[in-house]
Amino acid sequence: MSTVVARPAPPGASAGVLESPWLSFFGRRLGRFVVSLWVVVTAAFAMIHLMPGDPVRSALGMTAPVETVNARRHALGLDDGLLTQYWHYLRSVCGGDFGTSVLSGLPVSQQIGDRLPATAQLALAAFAVAMVVAVPVGVVMAVLTRGGRRRGGELAFTSTSVLLAAVPEFLLAVGLVYVFSVHLGWFPVAGRGGFASYVLPVLALAVGPAAVLARIVRVEMLAVLGDDFIRTARAKRLPARRIYARHALPNALTATLTMGGLVLTSLVAGTVLVENVFAWPGLGSTIVQSIQQKDYPVVQGIVLVYGIGVLAVNLLVDVVLALLDPRSTIREA
Repeated sequence: MSTVVARPAPPGASAGVLESPWLSFFGRRLGRFVVSLWVVVTAAFAMIHLMPGDPVRSALGMTAPVETVNARRHALGLDDGLLTQYWHYLRSVCGGDFGTSVLSGLPVSQQIGDRLPATAQLALAAFAVAMVVAVPVGVVMAVLTRGGRRRGGELAFTSTSVLLAAVPEFLLAVGLVYVFSVHLGWFPVAGRGGFASYVLPVLALAVGPAAVLARIVRVEMLAVLGDDFIRTARAKRLPARRIYARHALPNALTATLTMGGLVLTSLVAGTVLVENVFAWPGLGSTIVQSIQQKDYPVVQGIVLVYGIGVLAVNLLVDVVLALLDPRSTIREA
């Protein structure tokens, strides 16, 4: 009976795995995410300590008994040393505990969990609408204005997109409410109910980003349409639809996806004002109410959630771009 002898692995095999560009890429991105997350958590912790005066006294009011104020400070751990508070806060955040509301006494994570779905639905719906509108409009305008043609259409598109992008979300929201809710009565003025209640808030959030993304898609599409491989495709007499959809568009979407990630993070932040215009029961209206009521632990928790959301979206965009165009992203120093 023959004996099988296991051959040792080549000396450079493990080193090759460790030197993989993908592993290096994910290591850099993950390290950047962890450092940024630590900065966000530290800033959220410092927020409550940089507020002038006693945050518990400010939240409970000047007429609150001293015993009540001291008991609430002890319950929140604010009578410990600063480093002790910071260590406890880091441990709590890592465990998903964002503290306790000064006013209601409820866990902040519970309040955030109740309001987060409404904000996420609003932001994601606005992002989807912006992308669905921006990509076709940008591609069509690039095709129509390629080579300096239709100067009037190009000027009209550029002027309109700049104007729409410059209008603040809350101002557009007020205008939409006045026209379509108060004057025409087509949609509800405020609140979160059925499909109709989503239309105006989503439009208020999506119009500006859609205008910005459409301009980016047009510029990138014009650059791609001038490349050699597009000329080769035309020389082969491929159908125009195939040239634009299968050859030009995928190569033009890299910058659009990068900007789309920034747009998504701005949409999450933009919900703060839009939610207050439409009395939307999300994190935006909650943080404004908490600031007015000086409920700083709730403000602290919502700011932390917003920061984590922004970092997560940026990390996701980096990974998607690496998958779509690994040569430029993986080789980044």
